[in-house]
Amino acid sequence: NEEVYLNLVLEYVPDTVYRVARHYSISKQPVPMLYVKLYIYQLCRSINYIHSLGICHRDIKPQNLLLDTSTSTLKLCDFGSAKVLIKGETNVSYICSRHYRAPELIFGATNYTTTIDVWSLGCVLAELLLGQPLFPGENGIDQLVEIIKVLGTPTKEQIHAMNPYYTSFKFPEIKANPWSKVFRSKEVPSESIDLISKILHYDPSTRLKPVEICAHPFFDELRDPKTTLPDGKPLPPLFNFTISEQNTIGPKHAKILIPAHAMSSLELPSPLFPNLNSPSSTTSSSASTPVTMSASSPSTTTTTTTTTTTSNS
Repeated sequence: NEEVYLNLVLEYVPDTVYRVARHYSISKQPVPMLYVKLYIYQLCRSINYIHSLGICHRDIKPQNLLLDTSTSTLKLCDFGSAKVLIKGETNVSYICSRHYRAPELIFGATNYTTTIDVWSLGCVLAELLLGQPLFPGENGIDQLVEIIKVLGTPTKEQIHAMNPYYTSFKFPEIKANPWSKVFRSKEVPSESIDLISKILHYDPSTRLKPVEICAHPFFDELRDPKTTLPDGKPLPPLFNFTISEQNTIGPKHAKILIPAHAMSSLELPSPLFPNLNSPSSTTSSSASTPVTMSASSPSTTTTTTTTTTTSNS
């Protein structure tokens, strides 16, 4: 009776992207493209936020994406595998659920970066478009085979970029499968295929960064002030960037990521738009930054407790 336990009380989020996508798959219907954009955009914001703190989630998958279907608000959850990555410190390579596991992990890399989360995001996007996993490997080796079927055999340079200590190069020469053949449905927009083609790279350093993904034209519809949910309700908060998030954006992408109609959603004082930082703006903006609705807010709550226990692996 003298033991003390730490209990976390978090908001209730009723569904997951996995269950929603499965519902459409069973009905033999594609996930509506607006929902695909909303889910991936919010996931990308969440990833960008935790990466700015040096945290790698290491288990991005549809089951770990909580979803409030009434508002289409997404929350990233399950930080049981998360870790603060420190340069020079080794990490376990057997991590991340198989279908979403980056190739450098399969090659046994222990000095990987947060880009393994970006690979997983690309796999989730592809799955929402296809209605099934893009790389459905049955085991670790088969997973690599599935990746090679699409991306082709990695070159020595690409293998070195994934794991410089990997010395076995005995792979059959297989040409890359054009993305247009992977996504044959006419309902899949060319912008989504272009985005995936810039994410799913063998070389981790050439994958798009989360901020670059958010700024991709695939998400332009979300930045249109006329866009609403199918039932006419407004979109969930997409532009309520916190100060720490704004610091990761930079002026290059600011004009794309923060449309004029969303300026009032920014947390102040804004490092991107100093003209918004007047006393009157600060007072009025405090109520317009709904942190509890932010795509990244559960990350803030959860990582504080979980990364402490996982930082040694």
